[in-house]
Amino acid sequence: MSKSIRYTLVSLRDLLVSAGPLVLLAVALLALAYWWLDPNPPKRVVLATGPSQSAYEEFGKRYAKALAAEGIQVVLLPSQGSSDNLRLLREGRADLGFVQGGSADTTQPQDEGLRTLGSLFVEPVWLFYQESVGAALSATTAATRSRAARSALVASTARTTGAAAAPRLDALSQLQGLRVNVGTAGSGVPGLMEKLLEVNRVDPAKLRLSRLEQTPATVAFLDKSIDAIVFASAPESLMVQMLLQTPGVRLMDFPQSEAYSRRFQFLTPVVLPRGVVDLAGDVPQRDVRLVASTTALLTREGTHPALQQLFAQAARTLHGGAGWFNRAGDFPNLLHSEFPVSPEAERAIRSGPPLLQRYLPFWLANLVERMWLVLGIIIAVLLPLSRVVPPLYEFRIRSRVFRWYGQLREIEHRLAADPDSAPQLLAELDELEDHAGKISVPLSYADELYALRNNINTVRRKLVKA
Repeated sequence: MSKSIRYTLVSLRDLLVSAGPLVLLAVALLALAYWWLDPNPPKRVVLATGPSQSAYEEFGKRYAKALAAEGIQVVLLPSQGSSDNLRLLREGRADLGFVQGGSADTTQPQDEGLRTLGSLFVEPVWLFYQESVGAALSATTAATRSRAARSALVASTARTTGAAAAPRLDALSQLQGLRVNVGTAGSGVPGLMEKLLEVNRVDPAKLRLSRLEQTPATVAFLDKSIDAIVFASAPESLMVQMLLQTPGVRLMDFPQSEAYSRRFQFLTPVVLPRGVVDLAGDVPQRDVRLVASTTALLTREGTHPALQQLFAQAARTLHGGAGWFNRAGDFPNLLHSEFPVSPEAERAIRSGPPLLQRYLPFWLANLVERMWLVLGIIIAVLLPLSRVVPPLYEFRIRSRVFRWYGQLREIEHRLAADPDSAPQLLAELDELEDHAGKISVPLSYADELYALRNNINTVRRKLVKA
């Protein structure tokens, strides 16, 4: 051992040994707190999305890429749509899922252990129909509307598109007798359309409804095997964008969009501005009024809080920009919530990332954020106990010296009882002095070591005189 290490003011080894019980207690408390709080999220999470080529699928891919940067694997679980996602969440097969407003069964209790991470975007009701259904529309409306109503329709159509153009659909009652695809039950569109038809007093039996999936339904629509097709999707849907620019396909206008929003809490009126799809091609050629539901990201109550926070933060990035139906910063928000709002999501949406996450890696910032209170409690408990460390350290160092005083005193007592044993005692004293020379203590305790040696010399003089 080098002298620079041997001769020090403080013995780090003895200090660590003296503080050992306190360190072990602190480690045990930290391990217990870590196990109890479970601050770090799991590395794998399941997100229920939607059908192939849907907006839900596209957003799911974006979330997976965003969370991959934080070391979280997002497993995308395809589904039929909103209602199917709600079922997957209830069954525990998905941790999170996109759920459209109005998908929940209002007759069932809402305390299902589900929480919302905020409203992300609006999903308009896209009702596309063939331009050639004008003749069928005229025949249908002739049987269901009065002469005055027919005249008003023709006049309105003539003002908008010209006398030679086919009438535009602007009421769900005009769908009677048409072949309409409303999507699969898991998409949530059939349930939504059922509510809209009911409020318009339209008997679904008078419509020739089909429930094909998006892709086969679109193919049948383009083949004119179907007169109208209904989507409830964000504009990011590839199907929606394609149909908006397909010749011979029209998008139904909802002049009563404001009234729909007053009748249904989960609906809101939106306008597809003229030219927003294609400014150069002027698509659409006029503003189109639509009704839209707000889609939220739902999660199960048991989903790790850190994951909820990460998804809510990602939502600010992915949905915070301007879109066809919103201005920058409109989404995500806490409006139109049909389920209780997650506290983690509320903090993330209102305040953005916590302070520590702006400067530290997520895992470290999250660990400190979720453990700081426990760390404070542990420090408050250990601080008074730490006062015993200096006395223990001092006792450990001084005991190396004091333990030899007992043997030194015994030699003195034996000399007093039997002076003739001085030669034997002198040999024992030499051995004691040899041990004392090997004692290593910090320099701050060297005076006690030299005091031992002086006392040994004092006893030696007594033995020599004897």
